[in-house]
Amino acid sequence: MNVRLCNPVKLLGTGMYVPEKVVTNEDLEKIVETTDEWITERTGIKERHIVSDGEMTSDLAAKAGIRALENAGVLPGDIDMIIVGTNSPDMLFPGVGPIVQGKIGATKAGAFDVQAGCTGCVYALVLAAAGIRAGLWKKVLVIGAESLSRVVDWKDRNTCVLFGDGAGAAVLGASGEEDSVLAAELHADGEASDFIELPGGLAANPASVATLEKGLHFVKMKGNEVFKYVNKVIPRFLKDICGQAGLQTEDIDSWIFHQANHRIIEGVMKRLDVPMEKAIVNLQRYGNTSAASVFLALHEGLEEGRISRGDKVMMVSFGAGMTYGAIILRI
Repeated sequence: MNVRLCNPVKLLGTGMYVPEKVVTNEDLEKIVETTDEWITERTGIKERHIVSDGEMTSDLAAKAGIRALENAGVLPGDIDMIIVGTNSPDMLFPGVGPIVQGKIGATKAGAFDVQAGCTGCVYALVLAAAGIRAGLWKKVLVIGAESLSRVVDWKDRNTCVLFGDGAGAAVLGASGEEDSVLAAELHADGEASDFIELPGGLAANPASVATLEKGLHFVKMKGNEVFKYVNKVIPRFLKDICGQAGLQTEDIDSWIFHQANHRIIEGVMKRLDVPMEKAIVNLQRYGNTSAASVFLALHEGLEEGRISRGDKVMMVSFGAGMTYGAIILRI
């Protein structure tokens, strides 16, 4: 999909929020059989933020959303739609989006969730841009929010060391200026749908004593398979996206990957022949925040001055499904 249709789209502002509680690798050494050295070497993660008792995904999302609106200079009442990418909603329904709409007072906005694994943030961003382009909406609040610590088995060192909680947000709006969206693409590969799962609690495995005993309500992941899949598929995919925009990989000023694993980011950048200095990486502080991770890195990249106005930024994510997607923004 070469996204050049009607109304130009502009990134108006960003925001983020992470819980106050921090769990370091040293803390995890006291819980499971692991070491700071093992976690750092294999993932690049040093610490992660974890929700406190009573703190919900919608709380994180609302706080990040409010900060993004303030950054954009947009009032909640001016938002036409709220789209939340999440894999850890407060409950199956209502969705996080409608709860956030009520929390922030976006009285005229519609709201819904996107569940597309860790790629939910990019799916949500592309949906928002498409809606603005088509003239359906003028301003859209897009949020990625997770409290995956609630669905992680803290006895499983292969998964509990990876994930953190947090929320990031972006405000998109119709613009009379040059279009910010240069290209976008969304994909899925259902043949790899068993690589990352949370199998318990719904239609396939309704909640029962047996599902609890088997730990089916926790994230299950084939980490090696995910690693190999991403390094095989994503480099070619990103080259194709650059081609859609009439760009070469060297024309991209900043690369924002899903913050899953430092080795994955290094591997893809090496295959693209792009220096790591162009990648914005913050997973060492937050871990894998799933559908929130790209927005956290985007916001910090802007706040730290690593991304400047006019820069071309590639945002790419991949996750359960397997889903993957990318969008190139001119900031």
